[in-house]
Amino acid sequence: MTEDIQNISNLPSVIPVFPLSGVILLPGSDLPLHIFEPRYRQMIEDAYESDQIIGMIQPTENEAGTVPELYNIGGAGSITSLTPLEDGRYLINLKGISRFNILQELPATTPYRQVAAEWLVDQYIMPDNFDRDDLIKLLQGFLSGKELAADFSRLKDMPNNVFIDTLSMAIPFEPAEKQALLEAESPWARTEIFTSLLQMAVGGNLTEIPN
Repeated sequence: MTEDIQNISNLPSVIPVFPLSGVILLPGSDLPLHIFEPRYRQMIEDAYESDQIIGMIQPTENEAGTVPELYNIGGAGSITSLTPLEDGRYLINLKGISRFNILQELPATTPYRQVAAEWLVDQYIMPDNFDRDDLIKLLQGFLSGKELAADFSRLKDMPNNVFIDTLSMAIPFEPAEKQALLEAESPWARTEIFTSLLQMAVGGNLTEIPN
């Protein structure tokens, strides 16, 4: 079992946030995004000229024409690639650096929202003997029920913590379920939540995860 604590001492106290329902960003993971709304194009430009950090956060509701409330916890990432398109849109990639807690949302001085962030230290605890086979079998049942398919071959060589974080970001759970995965303090805690969500969705049974 290994433990690796990320260095958060140099992260900014204020960050721009991009509210997006059903999308979470976990430390160490990659998130490609297509940026087309003018306010978020401005956010990308401003961030790229400063510390290149953006916070991904889920709204608690998703109604057009409103300013939705935000969940308290999000995931921040650094812009690792930026491709401008001819009409002003951007293709970017965010590399997850840390989860954060919103201390307060700041008064609007930009077209996009900004928050004072408290950075959260994650513990990357995952048993070395974690067996993926039952989890993948249950996951296949979940995806089949949604008439979806997945190629798991690219996941087979991933470390266990990267494996579960990648699935947590990619699998189409409901926003509140995604939030529960994001708020887990370690990949092992995330695995237990992930397994429970699959079991509830498919009504199946998975061998109990040992403590």
